[in-house]
Amino acid sequence: MDQSIDHEIQRVFSAQRARRWHVAQSSAADRIAKLRALKEAILSRRDELAAAVHKDFRKSKAEFELTEIHPVVDEINHAIEHLADWMKPESVTTPLVLAGAKSTIRYEARGVVLIVSPWNYPFNLLAAPLVGAIAAGNCVVLKPSSKTAHLAEAVAELIRSVFREDEVAIFTGSHQVADSLLALPFDHVLFTGSTNIGKKVMHAAADHLATITLELGGKSPVIIDRSADVEGAAKRIMWGKCVNAGQTCIAPDHAFVHRDVLDRFVAAARATVERFYGATEDARKKSDDFPRLIDDAAFRRVSTLLEKSLAMGAKAEFGGGTDASERYVAPTLLTNVRHDMPIMGEEIFGPILPVLPIGSVEEACTKIQAGDKPLALYLFASDREVIDQVFSSTTSGGAVLNDVFLHVANPYLPFGGVGASGMGHYHGHHGFKTFSHARAVVDRIASALPLFYPPYDEARPKVAAQLLRVLE
Repeated sequence: MDQSIDHEIQRVFSAQRARRWHVAQSSAADRIAKLRALKEAILSRRDELAAAVHKDFRKSKAEFELTEIHPVVDEINHAIEHLADWMKPESVTTPLVLAGAKSTIRYEARGVVLIVSPWNYPFNLLAAPLVGAIAAGNCVVLKPSSKTAHLAEAVAELIRSVFREDEVAIFTGSHQVADSLLALPFDHVLFTGSTNIGKKVMHAAADHLATITLELGGKSPVIIDRSADVEGAAKRIMWGKCVNAGQTCIAPDHAFVHRDVLDRFVAAARATVERFYGATEDARKKSDDFPRLIDDAAFRRVSTLLEKSLAMGAKAEFGGGTDASERYVAPTLLTNVRHDMPIMGEEIFGPILPVLPIGSVEEACTKIQAGDKPLALYLFASDREVIDQVFSSTTSGGAVLNDVFLHVANPYLPFGGVGASGMGHYHGHHGFKTFSHARAVVDRIASALPLFYPPYDEARPKVAAQLLRVLE
């Protein structure tokens, strides 16, 4: 990497470390002013941002607004409304043995934090955690993905127009820039991306004992019980699978469908895709509403998973087409899928839905238990016994009943993974806490502790010890 860039990173990091106490001591009004300025800049540049991401992988303006602009603006509005309360010291109960003291939790800025974001939702997954970091009173360095270079440059211009660099800075460029940043002793690192890279980020953070939030991915399953609204399930699942061309960390990866409703589900899924993107394969390819895979490597990976699985006996009920010249993979639904096929061996991250028939939800739960803990789980059912059974027999970062994605849209809920799908969480108050240190504070007004001072063979400590036993 160019030594001048490395020098610039060091310079900005040092400036932020020098500034961090000033920012940490800022008031709610100060932080709200920053958030308002960020919101104003986003709203004034929304068309420019949409045009940039369309250049990167043909993501439509409408989809960009829905999945990236609106969620970030909602996150800002939520923080502005609640920040003053979040910043107040939280009083907690003081036990009787500490009678005369007052106990509180103070939420303090971690210091200088690094946010490394991915390419699939290049604005949302950079700006949403930034909101929490600012709300908590941190200095922040941002590193967007180089795969969405047009969007990264547009966001860089936005950030530099709003913030002074010793409070919020952004560095674009290759993974070498990220490596240089990760070598620095940040106080907290939030990374969104693949599990493999997440392990490397965690290792780098460990060198500095930095706290870390990892938002990763995995094969998020769907279960469709025979008690489900099958047509409604197909519509919601196929939207979740095809939005962003399937390049979504919480996308439905594969579906376990009860045999009693399998044919209905396949037919409804086909009708949904035809209604969303066009009645024919050619029309769907020409649709302005369907994005492309991010780069040639992603196309090769996804198309290879598809081709090898088809060669092993999987059946494309619809879709199955690809075009390397456009990095296009058609919305596709596969049946006759086995667990030993390549399409089931890794997160798909493309618009292909493998469907596996089940005779009961127990079958699906057993398969889910055998794999890595997913980032999301989706259940479509109306039978309360089935619902309780699935949620008590599985774990996931988040879950939605009878829809997809909705948990991410609620700023009152934490968003994050578990196990291989990540650790830690953010959004709303949970994001504020992630970027804060919860400091325990006891204010001794009066205290009975002197009763326990040595020498312990005197009468007073003996009586105090007996009183403690009474409290046990």
